[in-house]
Amino acid sequence: METLYAAPTVNPVLECALKDDLQALKMLFEDAPEPGKGRATDLLLKKDLMGRNVLFPACILGRCEIVKELIKYGANLNSRTSRGYSLLHCAAAWGQLDMLKTLIELDANVKACNFCNEKAYEIAVRYNKTECADFLAWAEAKLELKMYISFVQQSFTDLEKTQGKLNKEYKHQTMAACKSKNDWLEHTKNPTTHDFVEQKLQLEAIMQTILSKLNTTPDSGKSTSKS
Repeated sequence: METLYAAPTVNPVLECALKDDLQALKMLFEDAPEPGKGRATDLLLKKDLMGRNVLFPACILGRCEIVKELIKYGANLNSRTSRGYSLLHCAAAWGQLDMLKTLIELDANVKACNFCNEKAYEIAVRYNKTECADFLAWAEAKLELKMYISFVQQSFTDLEKTQGKLNKEYKHQTMAACKSKNDWLEHTKNPTTHDFVEQKLQLEAIMQTILSKLNTTPDSGKSTSKS
């Protein structure tokens, strides 16, 4: 795993991250002549020889509020090192659970892989960061359910575009199933990894039945030609 080393030159943005000085960090960017311009922004985007910017030490040290502020000022949430390590990889390796939660809340890509095709979950397991591994498994299971719901909705939209008006019953069942899962996502308190997996399996079973009927039903939207 890549390790942190001292910067060869003074970087005020990095110093704020290392010292967890949020107010000083805000002042650096507020003093910029224009939003997104100035020395602070340049330093924010500057990378070392390994391709790491200031977000990486901030994540390793668990500076959650600093990271939120840096993202607000234009830092890339899905930054990668030259070997493909993401912010999630680094936070996982150092056991920074709160940082992982912050990054996921900010919509970091939990499925991002490094040069060995390892996700942050595998890194957490390798370094025996059990709580981090459990959380990352939970986050990925939640993402998988959300992605599958979106996939189903888009698939039926595409089918209707290519095949014309679909059977109303199947369309209603599909939309109802997706709405039910979205409602579950929104209102269920403290769902577990297993809960997300089960919800996805249930939706997959519903869709398998509907798609099977759709593919064998004459009025599924396909036109027939007269001989």
